[in-house]
Amino acid sequence: MGFLDHLSELCEFHRGTSRRKLSKLWRNQLETVEIRVKMDCEGCERRVRKSVAGMRGVTKVEVEPKKHKLTVIGYVDPDKVLRRVRHRTGKKAEFWPYVPYDLVDHPYVRGVYDKKAPAGYVRNVYDNPQLSNLARATSTEVNYITAFSDENPQACIIM
Repeated sequence: MGFLDHLSELCEFHRGTSRRKLSKLWRNQLETVEIRVKMDCEGCERRVRKSVAGMRGVTKVEVEPKKHKLTVIGYVDPDKVLRRVRHRTGKKAEFWPYVPYDLVDHPYVRGVYDKKAPAGYVRNVYDNPQLSNLARATSTEVNYITAFSDENPQACIIM
């Protein structure tokens, strides 16, 4: 925060809005919040969309019912968005626990692969330190994998 911003804060007078509320609004960064909510029908989809559409700071709401995914873009607090979805819809909601399987070295390791995940997604192992060790390849594993690869010109001739 520069000197001019600080000076303009001191000189501004607002009716009905305290400086605390304004500084709280300015602190929020542009966030993309992804939430997993089970949606069975169009009514559920509409209820989930309406639960966050009127929230202060929300600029865009996207609902993907086949993936059970709600995406909220705006100047909001992710925890408040999650609480509001849970309260207004009465459904179990959680932050989006999946990442594209291309980002994980071993997507089919136990604990990473999830049958309930949408196509092309696996569990986000980087948030959980116990599972992240299983999903990362060591240098010896990489050597064994590339030794028998068709793309490696010095691969084993036996295959």
